[in-house]
Amino acid sequence: MSTSMEDVLLQVPHVRYKKGDGSLFLMDQRLIWMVENKDTVAVSHPYADIKSQKISPEGKAKVQLQVVLHNGVSSTFHFTSKNGTQAQIADRDKVKEMLQNLLPKFKRKVDKELEEKNKLLSSNPALLQLYKDLVMAEVVSSEEFWAQHAQQYMKNQKQQPQEIGVSGAFLADIKPQTDGCNGLKYNITPDIIECIFKTYPAVKKKYIDNVPSKLTESQFWTKFFQSHYFHRDRKYAESKDIFTECGKIDDQEMKKDIQTGVDDPLVNLTEFEDNTIDEGYGTRNEKTHSTSGTVSQAMIKRFNQHSIMVLKASKNQNSDNPLQENGVQSKESSTNGTSSTAKKKDEGPVSKRQRILEKITYDDLEDKVEETNMQGRPLNLSKVERYLHGPMPDSAIEYWNASEATTVLRGVLQETRQWSSRHSSGSLVSPAAAVGALGELSPGGGLMRGFQEQSLAQLVPPDIEKEVRNLYLALCELLHHFWGCFPPTTPNAEAKLVKMHEALNRFHTAKLKPFEDKLIRELSPLSHHLTKHLNQLLNASYQKFVNYQKIKSR
Repeated sequence: MSTSMEDVLLQVPHVRYKKGDGSLFLMDQRLIWMVENKDTVAVSHPYADIKSQKISPEGKAKVQLQVVLHNGVSSTFHFTSKNGTQAQIADRDKVKEMLQNLLPKFKRKVDKELEEKNKLLSSNPALLQLYKDLVMAEVVSSEEFWAQHAQQYMKNQKQQPQEIGVSGAFLADIKPQTDGCNGLKYNITPDIIECIFKTYPAVKKKYIDNVPSKLTESQFWTKFFQSHYFHRDRKYAESKDIFTECGKIDDQEMKKDIQTGVDDPLVNLTEFEDNTIDEGYGTRNEKTHSTSGTVSQAMIKRFNQHSIMVLKASKNQNSDNPLQENGVQSKESSTNGTSSTAKKKDEGPVSKRQRILEKITYDDLEDKVEETNMQGRPLNLSKVERYLHGPMPDSAIEYWNASEATTVLRGVLQETRQWSSRHSSGSLVSPAAAVGALGELSPGGGLMRGFQEQSLAQLVPPDIEKEVRNLYLALCELLHHFWGCFPPTTPNAEAKLVKMHEALNRFHTAKLKPFEDKLIRELSPLSHHLTKHLNQLLNASYQKFVNYQKIKSR
């Protein structure tokens, strides 16, 4: 034991491991277990290799602690103090608490790029098989594989996923549940949190300011659901929680939206009362101004504000993309700002007039005179007689009359009568002999004993068929990059051409030749047929490379 170079942070005696008694030590870099009365380390786990720890449940006869490593291996330690169960639990808790403090410091930092590559391979079986055939067989290096052969998959993964829209009832979907102690429990998902942040930017700002510097995430959302901001449709006095400012900010945004107005001339967000009698009929709408407001008005105000925020969130999400995708487009939009605003001003009255006409115009009350005066598009006909009488027979076709048709029919009948006189019955094969010959030449007959009525696909086993398919995929991927190098006009293209030629040679040696040897042992009649086309593809690429070198050496 090399304790002279390490610091012992905790030592716990009477710890059993695999039916052997010993002591457990927590060092500054690792966890070790030593057999009792011996100076050799039997178990050693560096903290960087430990993934998690588990403890036995309460009430179990054995007080145990299990350490799980990243490779899936686990070690279980049984605490057997002579002072009883409480002392065993106390020793176990000391080790557990110290490990909780030590493990985060030595937590293995997984390379983010490597994690993305593993995820990409696991989600694409074809790419994983290509990786096995090319990289694991040492046909190409790992860097070349990810730079050339997996480039398309990497581009598809980097594409931004489609964002989920904001539902108008996402707050209503948060249904509280009773916890049994006169309390409520809210279960929120990351999608609901994202919708809250999109709809209420003030809450997102509070989240960034307070989490995790001042509050944990659980405490923040507990305060959110307890706040008057979440229940602001009710009548309440001024509160001092962290979301009071959010309500004021939302009220200011609401006032701005009301002052700006809505493009739809038939919508009035400022009205809280229904009035069936329009203005100008001898009545006047008298509004009662109250300083505090009623609960129903506060609720309606909140509904309107929530709808506005949801629409603004969706509008901002759609307006962020088009101007950023094309620089030319954004430049044109910025330079032509004056013309676009002028167009909006011109289109405003037109759209308003159109909306009003749609509301006051009814199709069933239209004047019938307009329908009679409507004239359809004239029908232009190149040949009027074809339109009136249908398809006409073409004049270039010759037709026989009845006498000519009778003459031809009489000639055919005469030829059939002379058929038996031309061929004697002795020169023809008898029906029995014809049937016998047909049976001998059929599969399974006397003359066809070595023939098997099976196609090549039926003779190949499924595992061999799968290997052939994988060889084709790998070879086609290499040939795609090989033929893409022609003509090699740059030094980089020439270097890539040489690399791909070497990769094809390695593929032939490492993958195709062992497969052919396997076919000779297992399927000797089919070995040449299965790999014939693969060899033709390789020979064509070899010949192309030889011709290129001859031309280059001239």
